Amino acid sequence: MASWGRVAGVLRNFWRRPWSYRTLHRALGPGVVGSVVGSGLIYYHFEPSKRFLPFTVHAEEEKVLPVSQTSARRMRFNQFASMMYDKELYMTPRDFLFSIMLENVDRKLQNKALTKKEVDKMLDAATRAQAGNSLFRNFGDDGLISYTEYLFLLTILTKPHTGFHIAFKMLDIDGNEHVDRKEFLKLKKIIGKIKEKVPKEGATDMKPVVEEDGVNTTLQAFFFGRNGENKLQYNGFCRFMEDLQAEVQEMEFLQFSKGMDTMRREDFAEWLLHYTNEEANEAYWENMRKRIPAGQSITFDEFKAFCLFTNNLEDFAFSVKMISEANRPIGMVQFKRAVKIATGHDLSENVLDTVFKIFDLDGDNCLSHKEFIGVMEDRVLRGLKVQPQRGITDYWKCVKRETLKGAQEALRDTGSPF
Repeated sequence: MASWGRVAGVLRNFWRRPWSYRTLHRALGPGVVGSVVGSGLIYYHFEPSKRFLPFTVHAEEEKVLPVSQTSARRMRFNQFASMMYDKELYMTPRDFLFSIMLENVDRKLQNKALTKKEVDKMLDAATRAQAGNSLFRNFGDDGLISYTEYLFLLTILTKPHTGFHIAFKMLDIDGNEHVDRKEFLKLKKIIGKIKEKVPKEGATDMKPVVEEDGVNTTLQAFFFGRNGENKLQYNGFCRFMEDLQAEVQEMEFLQFSKGMDTMRREDFAEWLLHYTNEEANEAYWENMRKRIPAGQSITFDEFKAFCLFTNNLEDFAFSVKMISEANRPIGMVQFKRAVKIATGHDLSENVLDTVFKIFDLDGDNCLSHKEFIGVMEDRVLRGLKVQPQRGITDYWKCVKRETLKGAQEALRDTGSPF
């Protein structure tokens, strides 16, 4: 009883102090208000039957998903697509190339509504087109690319040469060593479902993409002819993939080299960090300014070899684990050897030196390969990497952080009551 009496006395003295209530009010007020408001919003969201409005307005369903429920890939497609046909958005080949090189459209014009006559003219041109590493540039705006074909082309850009045959086998459903138009359309639907599937945590894609099979496109006409009568052989498919990768590499090189035959090492660093969203980016730029002297350049062949390496990141990561201790930084010799194992080619000393001078944060001539691969994955996916959702867990972390911040500010002004 004596112990409880002492406790009661301490509490009475504490509450009699003139600043006690004011301090706690200032400290806990923001957090409590945030908690109440946030809890109400969560309750309002998950308990629609308890909402105050006695009526519900049903809007007509739109084909294009709301921004908050649209994947990064769909948003990029909608942003760059410039053609409309049969109430569906389509990219032109030029649109696709721009979506790869640019992050945003500065000035978006109204989408052009195409007539059947205009589409037929595009398809006739596609059947006469010759394969090459300027195919998409030759098409320009005279062509149609659907959303699922956009996903298909993005996959091609990130696939190593060793995966070309696997990609063709996926197309060749009946295993007869060639692909027809029907098999290609089936794969398009599969790609649409996979890319738009909603994981438990991650992408914000909401439902599979459904496109009409009856609308012919430039890729279909190029692969299978105007009426779908041709067959696509592996050699032709492999040539198309190699040409597309080469075309994009050439355009990106010219973009960052400002049209010159060689790329400065600082321009190469800018290309490396383009589309990445790493907290250490400023440190990488500081490394570049301090460690890379002006007047040194990288050739297009060196650039292509590095692009080949970025398309083999998974094999590279596996090679690193085989030749180095797990989660240990790797030196230039081990790095070069892992690249050789993964790609079958060597990176030049010029490119290797540039990479290490940019990404070696502590100056020990070693790289943290996990951090480096993370940056390279962002680079390869061109800003379309799936970002985690902000869920209830993150919300309560925010409430806790703001509550503690309010408490610290109040106690700084009045002094600690304890």
